[in-house]
Amino acid sequence: MGLLKKLFGGKPETKCEPAQQARIVPESPDPVKAPTKTGAAGVALIKQFEGCHKPIGQGRFQAYPDPGTGGKPWTIGWGSTTDAEGKPIVPGTVWTQAQCDAQLVRDLARFEREVAQAVAGAPTTQNQFDAMVSFHYNTGAIARSTLLRKHRAGDYAGAQAEYGRWNKAAGKVLAGLTRRRAAEAELYGR
Repeated sequence: MGLLKKLFGGKPETKCEPAQQARIVPESPDPVKAPTKTGAAGVALIKQFEGCHKPIGQGRFQAYPDPGTGGKPWTIGWGSTTDAEGKPIVPGTVWTQAQCDAQLVRDLARFEREVAQAVAGAPTTQNQFDAMVSFHYNTGAIARSTLLRKHRAGDYAGAQAEYGRWNKAAGKVLAGLTRRRAAEAELYGR
């Protein structure tokens, strides 16, 4: 609970609404030294698009199927597809708000680490890092993306344009993914 209080301020939320405070990470003064933690803008973007779903009352949330496939991967809370032990979420899983928030912290740490490794020392601003963490949090595809290759090559406009290509799930264009990719591209370009 101490880490959650430090990161999100106060008690865990009892309603499924974005936290009022996020981790505050200053802009990297030296873009060659890439950030390693998601800033407030990145956390807010992830929470905005992931939401904390599917409330069933009394501060509890139930797993729901992937909107693109109608099944796997099953998701809970702030878009988590695995639990604290790394096991996949299954139908019928129920978590408290505190469990949802704690898993968000764990998920962010994993995706931040993977993006930092993928960027591998390429000049990266805080906003670029945040946008890539949001992208990876949702797709799991940073390492194999043309977006990353263009970013590492210094083609920032090309990398920014790549976000729009990732708006499909199970072969279908999803309006929510289109909006998310546009928001990530905008953040990346700030």
